[in-house]
Amino acid sequence: MSSYLRIVGRIALLGLAASLLAACATAPAATDLTPPPRRPVDAKTQLEYGSPPPPPARY
Repeated sequence: MSSYLRIVGRIALLGLAASLLAACATAPAATDLTPPPRRPVDAKTQLEYGSPPPPPARY
């Protein structure tokens, strides 16, 4: 294998590594998966949805 092909191969590998790094750097941020806060209980909410559910059971 000639030195020219070896240099071209290394440049190609470095280019591939640089493009992968650039793709990872420009990826969108992860979405926030936390649920929204619970709505406060008021008279209108109780009329629309019924009384609030009981608290979860503790084991």
